[in-house]
Amino acid sequence: MASMKATHNVDTAERVLLVGVELPRRYRGSSRERMDELSELAASAGAKVQGRFAAARERPDAATLLGRGQCERLGEEAAAREAGLLIFDHDLTPTQQRNLEEATERRVIDRTQLILDIFARHARSHEGQLQVELAQLNYLLPRLRGRGVEMSRLGGGIGTRGPGETQLETDQRRIRRRLRKVREELEAVRRRRAQQRRLRQGVPLATVALVGYTNTGKSTLFNALTHAAVRVSSAMFATLDPTVRAVELGSRRRVLLSDTVGFIRDLPPGLVAAFRATLEEVREAHLILHVSDVSNALHGEQDEEVGKVLAELGVEETPRLHVFNKIDLLGEERAQLKNSARSVFVSALDGQGLEGLRERMDALLPLDRPVRVTLRLSSAQGRERALVHQRGRVLREEFVEGAVLIEVELPESVALQLEPFAVRA
Repeated sequence: MASMKATHNVDTAERVLLVGVELPRRYRGSSRERMDELSELAASAGAKVQGRFAAARERPDAATLLGRGQCERLGEEAAAREAGLLIFDHDLTPTQQRNLEEATERRVIDRTQLILDIFARHARSHEGQLQVELAQLNYLLPRLRGRGVEMSRLGGGIGTRGPGETQLETDQRRIRRRLRKVREELEAVRRRRAQQRRLRQGVPLATVALVGYTNTGKSTLFNALTHAAVRVSSAMFATLDPTVRAVELGSRRRVLLSDTVGFIRDLPPGLVAAFRATLEEVREAHLILHVSDVSNALHGEQDEEVGKVLAELGVEETPRLHVFNKIDLLGEERAQLKNSARSVFVSALDGQGLEGLRERMDALLPLDRPVRVTLRLSSAQGRERALVHQRGRVLREEFVEGAVLIEVELPESVALQLEPFAVRA
């Protein structure tokens, strides 16, 4: 088993072979599309893809998924490609994973473990790291029995990174104890988030959540709308930790916009559960912006996968605006694109269509709508007058008996602050 040992060096990408298994009615879409996505995931984990191995079966082999003959071919292909790691686009049982490693003399992980590894690379906040650890421990627990010695010899690499790595040589009792601790800490995070939301609800500010398939440009759009500097990367799952910023719309009202983790087909259920605290922002939003990469030929299928996760979150009734991003990558067909009541076309990169997006957000959001008021401000109320001009749309302004009368459209939240100066009809 010495050949199973993999080295992880920050200067040398781990060499991997991607393995796709065709099973009748197992997946939608072509095998090439699925393998292309797996290749993107592997690259996001820092791997160097040496090649692809395709196999077809009428039914999965209980012991190895592939069967003896295919396992031998896979081992030979991995040796020829000098690949130390095999990544399967198929969930593997603990038994299948162990038997495949023995048959090929290579380390083996499945798609779920690869996604967990990417999450471990990208989690920055304490909350994000806790969520990744919870998902990793839930994944590793059934794989620990009989694997303690073998797993201690793997030597790191893709699929072994992150908080779960330190638990590989512990017994199941300690794993379960750690699971309880992580769940308690995440529950405390959820309570703190709920408290923050209650405080925000004290002021009538609407909340908007960005959702979409991974790598559709959500963070670029978030930065374009909020003038923030959230990390942008072409890597999949570059955003794990939720970020909330204020956005000013055309009516001068402010809303809170949150950037969330990207979705993907067959997202492991454990990840959806682990990221419950993050996804609470989606549940509590008054408007959901569903971001699609319109330049991707598969965006229709990706949108369906996003819809499945939103259904799991129970937000079907929340108003939703479909934002088709990356129109800058389109050719002549760009001229045919027309906004509708529930969809807009934008380029977060160069700013095309963002004004139309703000207008649609303004029209769809129920809270903090503009109200028309007349205010009487004295010369001593310079601060209040500045607020009116900064946040409102002044319709009429005149000086009367040492004061100024201002008729203005203001967000309801600002009008409430200035209520003591309102002139009653």
